[in-house]
Amino acid sequence: MRYGAETQITRSVIRGGGILRITDLIAKKRRGERLTADEIGFWIDGLETFADYQNSAMLMAIAINSMTESEVTDLTLAMVRSGRALDLSRYGECTVDKHSTGGVGDGTSFIVMPVMAAEGRVAAKLSGRGLGHTGGTLDKLESVDGVRTDLSEKEFFSILDKTGIAIAGQTAELCPADKYLYALRDVTATVDSAALIASSVMSKKLAAGARNIVLDVKTGKGAFMKTQKEAEELASLMVRIGRRAGRNTSALITTMDEPLETRVGNALEIEGALEVLRGEKRGDVYEVSRSLCKALGVEPERFDRAISSGAAYEKFESMIYAQGGRAGCLDRLPRSRYTAVVTAERGGYLVRTDAMTVAETVLDAGGGRRRKGDPILPEVGVVLLAEFGDRVEKGQPLARLHYSREGDGELAVRLAQAFDISDERPKPRSRVVGEIV
Repeated sequence: MRYGAETQITRSVIRGGGILRITDLIAKKRRGERLTADEIGFWIDGLETFADYQNSAMLMAIAINSMTESEVTDLTLAMVRSGRALDLSRYGECTVDKHSTGGVGDGTSFIVMPVMAAEGRVAAKLSGRGLGHTGGTLDKLESVDGVRTDLSEKEFFSILDKTGIAIAGQTAELCPADKYLYALRDVTATVDSAALIASSVMSKKLAAGARNIVLDVKTGKGAFMKTQKEAEELASLMVRIGRRAGRNTSALITTMDEPLETRVGNALEIEGALEVLRGEKRGDVYEVSRSLCKALGVEPERFDRAISSGAAYEKFESMIYAQGGRAGCLDRLPRSRYTAVVTAERGGYLVRTDAMTVAETVLDAGGGRRRKGDPILPEVGVVLLAEFGDRVEKGQPLARLHYSREGDGELAVRLAQAFDISDERPKPRSRVVGEIV
């Protein structure tokens, strides 16, 4: 199905006793009125026949005026019906899935899913690409030499049968409506809409078939939901949609004022996850991953054991090779051509590393997409050399920018603005600030 490939501006149907036209529905939502299930179904069913600019107009109207819970539920189910769903029933009740609403330096999927697989669960995850300023799970995985994420349904099940874990992109048959809208939102400034985020996330989660779902809903300057209240409302909405569909769904609220990991960028985040899986480091990404696994039924001590025993690393490695990774690929991740170091302008305690500034720097270095279809440079990114609460001295390195295009070294000037240093030591803080169960 090729959404947006044809243009039938005047397309209309008789449904529910009336004639439906896309222009009328755009105008209705622009006025802030509620769309019926029939009207939403008409829009989603006809995506391929409407022009990109008409679908973009509807997205913008939704982003401005939002949707009621019933509208979001109807939109979610319509997107699920746009294709076929995966049937994971052969694995019983032990199937698990995890989703993040988008963060900076967030490689938790590469920790949570291997741990769950090591604990005997079937970890089946369908993911997306970079959206807005956030990195995409698929883009990160594809930075590993040879790894494929464009798996057929048959290949996906074969890998699950063999390893107990698979992370792949949506097939053409699964939620094609969401796949089209997902890409369109990225280039129309309609990413940070709670209604569109909820329907996009939950349509994929429901269609992916897992019985147990945990959602990591981000809040803060580097998240789409800027306040904890907004994050809690989005999390509650998605949890209710999941439960109405018969899935065991829960959510954590986690902060994203600062990058979650010390590495931001596609290959760099894989490298960071490998350090955790090999038991070489902990930090915030470890603690958030631990909490997400607890929400899926794995207690902290079992999480620790899956890491320390090497079982989680073995699961991740087996998935990498099952999905096409070449021999030794995890030891030779892509490297940038150049680096530039940002140093502290004064001594004191590091009290803030602005996640959005770091993310925008990586995006402009080629680590993300400004336009639909833009290529990505997997090797670029930022490595943070000091973390929250660290004592630093004037001239001490705070971060290293990795870039591959001549001239991008100038981005280090903006990156330097990400760091706030104070004379006072900051109070300890937790990245997990709420839970919806």
